[in-house]
This record gives sequence, structure tokens and C-alpha cells, in this order.
Amino acid sequence: MIPWIAGLGGYFAFSDQLPFASQILITILFALSLDLVLGFAGIITLGHAAFYGTGAYAAGIYAVHVSHDPLSGLVVAGGAAALVGVLSGLVILRTHGLTQLMLTLAFATLLAEAANKASFITGGNDGLQGIEIDPIVGLFRFDMFGRTGYLYCLIVLFCGWLSLRVLLASPFGQSLVGIRENVTRMRAIGAPVAGRLLIAYSIGAALAGIAGGLLAQTTQFVGQSVLSFERSGEIVIILVFGGIGRIYGAFIGAAVYMIAQDQLAKSDPEFWNFWIGAILVLTVLFARGGILGLIDRWRRR
Repeated sequence: MIPWIAGLGGYFAFSDQLPFASQILITILFALSLDLVLGFAGIITLGHAAFYGTGAYAAGIYAVHVSHDPLSGLVVAGGAAALVGVLSGLVILRTHGLTQLMLTLAFATLLAEAANKASFITGGNDGLQGIEIDPIVGLFRFDMFGRTGYLYCLIVLFCGWLSLRVLLASPFGQSLVGIRENVTRMRAIGAPVAGRLLIAYSIGAALAGIAGGLLAQTTQFVGQSVLSFERSGEIVIILVFGGIGRIYGAFIGAAVYMIAQDQLAKSDPEFWNFWIGAILVLTVLFARGGILGLIDRWRRR
């Protein structure tokens, strides 16, 4: 309950920074999608931004050319990303280890280049502009202060978190943990390993696509950075900060990383990346399991 109390409290406590707070909520959902793939299913990836960017472009193009309805736009974003997840997963999940890692990176790079070349629909280097979003269910209009956008992101995040929590508590979710821990044993007991990994990969892709759709709708712009390697690497760092394979690690990691990034960029614009890297090194060396792992050790003591 603490994250949701904090989320509702943030609406009132940080009313002048709600657009930035909305970005944190979107990043949490993106991190949750990666945690399902990497933390629970054990699929190594450095190209998860491919699904985030697919969702962002799908929602943006849908809003520009089809409908301004935000809810159907999110469905389109999630569906497009899931489709890309299925098609890429059929190839990527046939491999393991370093080969799998490089394939995910290569696939994301190819998708980013395709978006750049298809400038007639994506906007290319100038980004996708002209996105207009109707009021949610015809009642709640997106305002310049980010109030509606923040609550919208918070509700979508809650639905995504709840769905993921139910999934992980199910036999399917438990089998994913078993595959991560010992795939040979899971095959020996007759578990359909390949099929379950593909389903998990596709669900993670859909959640990432919804996060990207939220970004497109709340900012009303989609730039090529949504498909960049930096975006994929950043979300992995966020999970390391919070704790991989811990559903609340995404919440803590995203909030800590983005607030630290914002403050360091203001205080030291030239070298803020150095300080983020230093914090990451210290986390890996002295806080194994991320911030949640550190908290667990303190509680045991």
C-alpha cells in the first residue's frame, strides 16, 4: 500500500512538478515490464526499448491518423508492442547467454533505424508531432499543469502492477521462476519452457508498449530516443538500483534514479553522468540486490 499512498500524496505535495512525476510513473511501468522479462523469466536483454518505442509510436500514429481517444490508443500501443514481442521472441528465445543479449540489442537497433527511415510516418529526426488527445472518457481533459496526466498514469500503473502481481502469483508465474533458476530441471518435469518464455516475453513487451503509449499521450510528442540503446541501458540500471526480481524494485529504482538524475543534472550539468555511474558502482559493490536488498539486510540485523 505504501507506493500507492505515496502516489496519491505526491499529487498534492508536488502539484507544481506533476509532469515530471508522471514521467516517474511511466518509467516505473517500463521497469516492471523489464523485471518480468529479466528478473522473473531470466531472459537477458539490452533491447527492451524496442517495445517501449513501438508502443510510443503506435499510440502517436494512432492519435494522429485514426482517433484521439486515449484508452483505445493504449490498447493499440500494447497490442503493437506485443506483436513485435512475439515476432522477435520467436528468434531471440532460440538463443542463450551472450548471443541472446546481442540479438536483443541488434533487433532494437534495426527497429530504431527503421523508424528513422520511415520519416513520412514517424517524423524521423524531427519526431512525431501533431498528437492530440481527447479527454479521458470524454470528461477529464489533459491540462497544462499535468494533473489529469498524473492521475491517468497512476491508474494505468496500478492496473499494470496488479495484473503483474496476479500473474506472478499464479502457477504460470511460479514456473517462470523455476525456469530462471534451473531450466534443465523444468524441461525434465515436462514444463513447456519455450512457450512460457515466449508468453512472458510478449506480456513484458505489451507492458512496455503501454508505458510508451502513456509517454506519447502525456507529452504529445515521440522522439527517436524512445528506441535508443541509452533507453534500454537506463531501465536496466534502474532495476539494478531498486532490485532485480523484486516487484517493488521498479518503484524504488525508478524514483531514486530519476530524482537523482534531475538533481545532479541541475547541480552539475557537465558531469552528472559520472555521479550516476559512481552510485551504480557503489550499489553493485555494497548493496547486492539493490536498495531493497540493502533494506532487507538492515532489517535482519
